[in-house]
Amino acid sequence: MSDTDDMQAIRQLAESMRELQRQAAQQYQPVVDDILRIRSRDMEHIEHTLDRLLDFCGDAAVLQMYKKLCRHYWDIDPAATADYVNAYREYWDSDEPGVQP
Repeated sequence: MSDTDDMQAIRQLAESMRELQRQAAQQYQPVVDDILRIRSRDMEHIEHTLDRLLDFCGDAAVLQMYKKLCRHYWDIDPAATADYVNAYREYWDSDEPGVQP
């Protein structure tokens, strides 16, 4: 495989990931909206949703949902919410300046 083929494969992989993130945003928006609308206190459902969203937080729309759900969950279980914030930081935040996920 040549360097050009490698670069094309990487571009295709990156585009596939972006498309997957867009799909996740579309699929999880109504779930998050419903949790917030009804002020759900179902910890299992909220944590399951946060777990799934975390995988796609490279997308701005998904990250916004994740943040909103964390803010909601803070009033229910601050310690668990702190764990989710830390999980985001470990998975998505970079220690290198100028590098963004």
